[in-house]
Amino acid sequence: MKDIRIVVVGSSNTDMVIELAHLPAPGETELGGDFSMAAGGKGANQAVGAARAGGKVTMVARVGHDVFGDHAISGFRADGIDVEHVIQDPKAKSGVALIYVDKHSGENCIAVASGANARLSLDDLAKAEKVIAASQILILQLEIPLAVVEAAAAFAAKSGVRVILNPAPAQKLPDSLMKQISVFTPNEVEAEFYTGSKVVTAADAKKAADKLIAKGVDTVIITLGARGSFVATKTESKLVPSFKIKPLDTTGAGDIYNGALAVALGEGKTIYEAAAFANAAGAIAATRLGAQPSAPNRADIEAMIARGETIQVEDAA
Repeated sequence: MKDIRIVVVGSSNTDMVIELAHLPAPGETELGGDFSMAAGGKGANQAVGAARAGGKVTMVARVGHDVFGDHAISGFRADGIDVEHVIQDPKAKSGVALIYVDKHSGENCIAVASGANARLSLDDLAKAEKVIAASQILILQLEIPLAVVEAAAAFAAKSGVRVILNPAPAQKLPDSLMKQISVFTPNEVEAEFYTGSKVVTAADAKKAADKLIAKGVDTVIITLGARGSFVATKTESKLVPSFKIKPLDTTGAGDIYNGALAVALGEGKTIYEAAAFANAAGAIAATRLGAQPSAPNRADIEAMIARGETIQVEDAA
């Protein structure tokens, strides 16, 4: 398999996870949870997902000059990720995410302290331009300063590099950025934020995707959790079904999806083949606890696809 060169410009956090019988309401204390700690952050999760799916990955990020930053860099190296552009910031702590997970449904709620992620700069990006220009895919998210996201997308597009933007956490984006994006990958909640259209059915997803494409995005993939992902281009669209699983923890599953999607597109798969490959990676991740620890390797993904146990969706057409 040829090298698929992927650069991720994004966040790196340490996830502190508590599994609970149910997610607490405001003012409620829920006892008896199980605690674990794992590497996370949307950018870092995507980098690990891409590396384990078969990509040759470079990470561009800032972490703290602390034990969490040390562990993050060690983890990247263990997955074969190039850390030349992962900076240990002497003035900021590493990012941290506090995560509650419902042990029955796998649903979660998350609070993030950005720390060093918020200090990723245009100068940091400039130092990584050579490796970005030599890559096939650039992956971006929104846990770092928007100015860096905009500059990275513009540089990559100018260099002929395909840009995947996972637009989370959702925030207002300039139209100039949308025009630089090759693949825009919101979930259904984020798609509603960006379009004002509620997404429940495939028809809803098409309506939302059409609005996003009208803003200049080449391709939109709206991830729909257990149902799969709705893929729309300027000329066609369809729902690509996901795989039958029993979810344990959905934390990071969308990030793993994006990392695997980048690898598949870099290999020359069609957008629908790539979405199916990413569906498998995300589905496997949802059956495991934690963000980066849940990322499957290439053999796991291919085995899931080979079994072919996809869900049946009535409104897939």
